[in-house]
Amino acid sequence: MKNAQKKMQEFLNALVRDGKERGVQLAAYLDGKLVVDAWAGVADPATGRSVDGDTLFPVFSTTKGIAATLAHLLVERGKISYDTPLAEVWPGFGAHGKGGIMLRHALGHSAGMPYMPMGIGYKELANWDTLCELLAKERPVWPAGEQALYHAVTYGWLVGEPLRRVDGRPFQQMLQDEICRPLGLLDDLFVGIPDEVESRVAVLEEIFEPGKEPVVDDSKPQSVPGFMQPLYRMMNHPIAQRTCNPASNGIMTARAIARHYAALLPGGVDGVELLPPERIRAAVQRQLPKRLPENGELPNFALGYRLEGPQDPAGRRLPTFGHGGYGGSTGIADLENRLAVGFTKNLFSRNDAREPVLRELRNVLGLS
Repeated sequence: MKNAQKKMQEFLNALVRDGKERGVQLAAYLDGKLVVDAWAGVADPATGRSVDGDTLFPVFSTTKGIAATLAHLLVERGKISYDTPLAEVWPGFGAHGKGGIMLRHALGHSAGMPYMPMGIGYKELANWDTLCELLAKERPVWPAGEQALYHAVTYGWLVGEPLRRVDGRPFQQMLQDEICRPLGLLDDLFVGIPDEVESRVAVLEEIFEPGKEPVVDDSKPQSVPGFMQPLYRMMNHPIAQRTCNPASNGIMTARAIARHYAALLPGGVDGVELLPPERIRAAVQRQLPKRLPENGELPNFALGYRLEGPQDPAGRRLPTFGHGGYGGSTGIADLENRLAVGFTKNLFSRNDAREPVLRELRNVLGLS
């Protein structure tokens, strides 16, 4: 396994040297053991601060998989079920025909609420209670379970608020108590950072192709409102970094992501197994809406995780679960090979290194 560490370090070094990436981290657990913990490049081009193993990266929707784990923990303990209507634990949420939305719909992106409330800004985004009040007043775009469409930002409160209400602890406290503390990640995994770790956060950059800059139109509902775009700039903002949104505001290390997924595999990691195998089997069942896309493609949504991971050399999707994020970060668990991976980066461009990195990792580990 020392060979794997050496080869993946060389691979990351080459990505940075060739200008394909600015700063990256990669961590991998195999059979519960950390076999790769590598990093390369620059965390802040303005100061020259280098990436190290403790650099914190904004990981966008990679956060969703970790929020899903917290949901499954509370389901396992009987505090809530996948079929619990959100309005049953969230008074007022059932207004305007939302009474049929269950936790499974929120986790599986079929709740019919993919769009953020109109007219909001950083002030509302940073206030958990305000966002929940606004979402409770919204009308669904379609009936619960009718179709699936990615709930890019609303997922955070649609999943997080029911958990908070049945448990009694704020989301961040639940995360610390149930995932971070058992896994030794109190300094490495955040959904909303404390002031004292700001100096460890990587600065994000994006290279747009000419004419490809995002066009902001706030005249109609959007899953990602105009004030949040471009996303890399938003997550360099101190308010956004301190906001708790379990859909997209996670800031963490690749090591933390990989360790979280290692604790979901059979046998866990260092004696910690977050969920029993039967709960994982339930959590990774594909969630099919009543109406499938016209192209016939099945949605790859499970209960909070996404299915079908990186491609093998033949172009086939490998059977994994996890969640990736805007710009190229990702967290993956491979049940068959007991492999858990975390990957973080801070340069967003058309050269997404995620697939090449994951292919090379599997190759050096001798996995199919």
